[in-house]
Amino acid sequence: MKQLAHGPVRLKKRHRATVEQAVREVCRHRKYRLRAINVRSNHAHTVVSALSVPERILDAFKSYSTRALRESGLLEMNIKPWARHGSTIYLWKESDVKKAVKYVLLGQDHKFSIE
Repeated sequence: MKQLAHGPVRLKKRHRATVEQAVREVCRHRKYRLRAINVRSNHAHTVVSALSVPERILDAFKSYSTRALRESGLLEMNIKPWARHGSTIYLWKESDVKKAVKYVLLGQDHKFSIE
């Protein structure tokens, strides 16, 4: 098993605010509809409506956030704060979108499932 080059990154209040602002910037710039965001100490959840594949959106969120953290002096250049990929789920029905928004905003301690 490959070892991490550094310990896990913990996002403090200022880090989380910077990541949230970067995600909002991506959404404004690319005209994505941000329906919910919750930046946690070690990951972030979003619900986004867009005419783009989720992996492209996720990559933009991670790159904008990393750049913003570095420009703010909150992250050293040699630190990679995100895992290589992330979870991306297609939500085809509005009822599923509503469930996802509720989970992102209120249900972080419960497993999310679309039923």
